[in-house]
Amino acid sequence: MSDNTKIDFIYLSEQDMIKAGVTDMPTCVDTMEEMFALLYKGDYRMAGANNDSHGAMVTFPEKTDIPNMPHHTPDRRLMAMPAYLGGDYQTCGVKWYGSNIANRERGLPRSILMMTLNDVDTGAPLAHMSANLLSAYRTGAVPGVGARHLARKDSKVIGLLGPGVMGKTSVAAFMAVCPQIDTLKVKGRGQKSLDDFLTWVNVTFPQITNVQVVDTLEEVVQDSDIVTYCNSGETGDVSTYPIVKREWVKTGAYISMPAYCRLDAGLEQDDVRKVLDNPGLYDAWYEEAPKPSHMYIPIIGCRFLDMVEEGLMNKDSLEDLGAIAAGAAPGRNNEEEIIILSVGGLPTEDVAWATKIYRNAVENNIGVKLNLWDTPELR
Repeated sequence: MSDNTKIDFIYLSEQDMIKAGVTDMPTCVDTMEEMFALLYKGDYRMAGANNDSHGAMVTFPEKTDIPNMPHHTPDRRLMAMPAYLGGDYQTCGVKWYGSNIANRERGLPRSILMMTLNDVDTGAPLAHMSANLLSAYRTGAVPGVGARHLARKDSKVIGLLGPGVMGKTSVAAFMAVCPQIDTLKVKGRGQKSLDDFLTWVNVTFPQITNVQVVDTLEEVVQDSDIVTYCNSGETGDVSTYPIVKREWVKTGAYISMPAYCRLDAGLEQDDVRKVLDNPGLYDAWYEEAPKPSHMYIPIIGCRFLDMVEEGLMNKDSLEDLGAIAAGAAPGRNNEEEIIILSVGGLPTEDVAWATKIYRNAVENNIGVKLNLWDTPELR
């Protein structure tokens, strides 16, 4: 038994994270694929009774008589997202998530995120790191894993709603796995975000030679090989969620949905394949949320579980991206099928990418070493 009780860990600022490779999207896509294979094997744990919970969230009331208590505004939440990941990772960690859409009025991101990575045996901290880029890239990489297995190999056209951070990282992931893409259609709300996005595309992906700003959802979807909605908004009234209609969808399209949306009856039919990033996550959400769950959690996979409850589909027809990534289930079967991927976001993704970045940082002496203690006062 060792008498060495000293614990050091490293702090990684956003610039440190960049130096350590957090914006390397091709490697992030590969990392997410490894993670999904571990999920399929069951070599992971998340929070909650079924070990599949998204996390624990603090929300605020619409009205309160208590002085100084925050009140509900769009995207205002404080949330902890813990997980353990096995395989070659063997780490655990938690992403702490503070979000308020009013941050944008202060020149801040809507969400401000931190990640703590821990030794799975002792629980000692390994790293405390800036997590906005970590979270953004792992979120975008998951649609990229989906595209690798579910999009047509000859995909050339992306249709994107929402030119924000999630839109950028999704496009970066699609470009990492579908090298023939040369056309991008984008719909946004504000000119500033559109201009920023268009500049980013021009600089980052000069091979996208045809970029079109469109005004309608139909134009986003029509003739697109890959369709993705990456916008945000208020939950509750499903009729206000942006729709995808079957008549707009190209034969053979891959539809990646990491944000709120709804489908018309045609796309809810049995011949459209429906894939979940992690079935257990949706089961956990369904247990936790009031019904119908899609009102409260606007991710399309929650609508799929509502459909199961309503007898509109068989739960066995929902597919698992983990099984596909692990080679235990088929990816795209033919050039004609339409495939929808619901992307809910998993704490295991944060742990996977954080572990890779942490190891890069240690190997390259990046970050600031901090001391927790040499000998603990209490033990």
